Amino acid sequence: MYQIKRIIEQIQFRVKSIITSRQFKRYAPLAIIALVALVAFVTCMPWQAPEPDPTPEPDPPAVIVTPPPPTPTPTPPPEEEDEPEEEDEPEEEDAGPFNPLTGLPVEEDISHRRPLAIVINNHRAAIPQLGISQADIIYEVLVEGSITRMLAIYQDVTDVGNIGSVRSSRSYTVDLSQAYDAVFIFAGGSPQAYAAVRARNITHLDDVTGRGSQAFYRDPARRSQMGFEHSLVTTGERLTQNLPNLNIRLDLPDDYERALSFIDDGTPEDGEPATDFTVMFGQNSKTTSFSFDEETGLYGVRQYGSAYIDGNDGSQITATNVLILRMTTAGVPGDREGRLNITTTGNGTGYYVNGGQYVPINWSRAGETSQFTYTLEDGSELQLGRGQSYICIIRTNMDVEFQ
Repeated sequence: MYQIKRIIEQIQFRVKSIITSRQFKRYAPLAIIALVALVAFVTCMPWQAPEPDPTPEPDPPAVIVTPPPPTPTPTPPPEEEDEPEEEDEPEEEDAGPFNPLTGLPVEEDISHRRPLAIVINNHRAAIPQLGISQADIIYEVLVEGSITRMLAIYQDVTDVGNIGSVRSSRSYTVDLSQAYDAVFIFAGGSPQAYAAVRARNITHLDDVTGRGSQAFYRDPARRSQMGFEHSLVTTGERLTQNLPNLNIRLDLPDDYERALSFIDDGTPEDGEPATDFTVMFGQNSKTTSFSFDEETGLYGVRQYGSAYIDGNDGSQITATNVLILRMTTAGVPGDREGRLNITTTGNGTGYYVNGGQYVPINWSRAGETSQFTYTLEDGSELQLGRGQSYICIIRTNMDVEFQ
């Protein structure tokens, strides 16, 4: 619209200029014709006012779309680096209490008690023995007739069950019992044994003389199958109940010090192989064999051609430590039964066996009331492995072949 107005204004200006000019008269007719044509053209054109611009619609509210979080790119696991091997922390030492005859931990402190030393029959006709597998220390020693007898030493018999068969004492079994200040338990004995018991005032139970006889009984099955002399039995329960009623000392002196020393691993350093060996107690005498089990670390015991068995539970007798001690052995002068004297005091030589190895050792015992002490060849103290011990006493001229 503004442009049309401008055009009309320009036309009016030109017409006015022409009319006022000197040439108007000359060109007037033509100008009038042109003017009329122009007006007609302009008038006839379909001029319309331009439509107003549409009011812009408001923009719709923005919708904010939260894009999903990007999928994390999996991080590859870090390459495992070889970690330094952790050093095994040393195990804490058990604070005890310990069984003083084995060095093994126990629930109750029993170290103040006097041990019990029980003479056990080892005649072929009397096997199987009863309760022998629970002895802390087993001594095997010659008696007359080239057979052997056991002295089983217990620090605690509370849960042992049947023990036997109980047999007669010898002077050297009295000695061995006294080395532990033990209550000595037997049934009968040689004249030399009774003389030693009386002279030394040995605390004892003896079924034959009747002292403490309520602690013993004759097992009817053994009596019928093995004979009267192999049938005498005691029990842990009977001993526990009757000993306090006998008016005897049941505790060790307050200043009593045990001579035995124990360590966790008693395998001797620089030892020689000893996985299998047989002990001969004398020429043409009974033998006992030992075989080492690497899994258990124990020696299984065999005698009379088969495993040495405890009749209470059928278990084989085993030991952590085996000691073989040479002692002077001789017949009792004038004894018609062929009884022996074995010298358990002084000193001598022997072997210590543990963990499949053996070493020579020396033993000593100062007197009748003294304990045994053991040393290595260099004079240092022998330390036993924690566990049960089996001690063989052999003649001085006997040797042992180790394999």
